[in-house]
Amino acid sequence: MLLSELKKKQTAIITKVTRNLDSDSSQPDLIASRLETLGFVAGTAVQVVTKGFFGEDPILIQIGFTRFALRKAEAEKIEVELSHVGAAL
Repeated sequence: MLLSELKKKQTAIITKVTRNLDSDSSQPDLIASRLETLGFVAGTAVQVVTKGFFGEDPILIQIGFTRFALRKAEAEKIEVELSHVGAAL
């Protein structure tokens, strides 16, 4: 499941950040690298705080005590699995 598919107030655990596989593999996926630098790494709990009205963009995400506003395209790079611990953040 993708982070962009979560509903408001749902909590999940990050399983991986997907990198684009372009024909020119020498170019790093800068968005994926930046997400990992910000703390979007496997095993981390995330929660969708809210979503924008039109097209659900941006998505407000919380990791620990930090909140991030992500575009839907950025949230689609993050694979998650649902967590049954809703208030673990």
